[in-house]
Amino acid sequence: MSTKPTAKQDPNKLKVRKLNVNKPNVSELNVNEQNKNEQYFNEQYINEQLVKKSLEKQQYGFVGEHSACKICTYTKRSIKDEDVCYKQKFYGIRSHLCCQMTPIMICNNQCIFCWRDTSAHTAIKVKHKLDEPKEIINGCIKMQKKLLSGLGGFDKTNKEKWRQAYTPKHYAISLTGEPTLYLKLGALIKEIHSLGSTSFLVTNGLQPEALKKLEKDSALPTQLYVSVDAPNEELFKKIDKPLLKDGWQRLIKTLKLLPELGKKTRTTLRFTIIKGMNDCFPEQWAEIIKISNPLFVEVKAYMFVGSSRQRLLIENMPRHHEIIEFSKRICEHCGYKIIDDKKESRVVLLMKKEVKGRIMKFD
Repeated sequence: MSTKPTAKQDPNKLKVRKLNVNKPNVSELNVNEQNKNEQYFNEQYINEQLVKKSLEKQQYGFVGEHSACKICTYTKRSIKDEDVCYKQKFYGIRSHLCCQMTPIMICNNQCIFCWRDTSAHTAIKVKHKLDEPKEIINGCIKMQKKLLSGLGGFDKTNKEKWRQAYTPKHYAISLTGEPTLYLKLGALIKEIHSLGSTSFLVTNGLQPEALKKLEKDSALPTQLYVSVDAPNEELFKKIDKPLLKDGWQRLIKTLKLLPELGKKTRTTLRFTIIKGMNDCFPEQWAEIIKISNPLFVEVKAYMFVGSSRQRLLIENMPRHHEIIEFSKRICEHCGYKIIDDKKESRVVLLMKKEVKGRIMKFD
């Protein structure tokens, strides 16, 4: 006679029944999970609102869901006939007609020298869909007018410049965040150019594919800046604090793209020099120049301003003569030379040679 246990006696099935007895209620799990999600998003929302309020105190003007603009210090000074940005001296950019903006607030670096409030780089997210380029530019023009309106009452204000500033002619896509993370950047640049305006894109170089796409779509900016803040990977990780493990490799890919991009637009490297941190290895800085073969190289002092004061010391800010001397040391290792400088901004311009058209002419 068979001694095979019946289904009722099957120990495996008995075990299953025993487990099922202790299984938690699914609806209770869903409620708990929903409560956790709501708490998380409420905390995120509160954090974002606090960051936005802080930035508004710093005179940021928010545009749409994820863009912003801010009146540059040199725009204000130019309107008062006090001074101009070094970009006017180097390239002819009229400071009072410049709109400093960003199409997106997030960034994949957390640079220790950044004067921006880097908490905005992770707090202000794209929640639903990307705003359209035309909406962003129109919003920036309106916000520019709003932010400039108070300057009209000052005795020092040049009223003609002030009125002209209401219609920007130059867009510095550099305010905060990493603009190449805005997926419609090419269309935004084309929108700027359709208005008869110029565009100046500043990137950290971690999105080489985005620059390739701009080239493919015939949407390169008037002048392309790549920020390079370290001569080697070790210092790059200490200074730029990239959120991407392969950040340095991505930057090198971007630098290797520049010789080709330089056939279609004005290419620029911007070196930010922090005293006691990266004012070393001039031969390595020179190698970066050789790799990228840019039209321009800006060697600029770290400035002890904004939120960077919470991370660095005033002693980390080089003097202008120190920037000149370090620039000379870099030039010893490459075929570039000092072409221009601006003491007030502690910046030096390097080129292989002076070229016609360096200072752009506008109507």
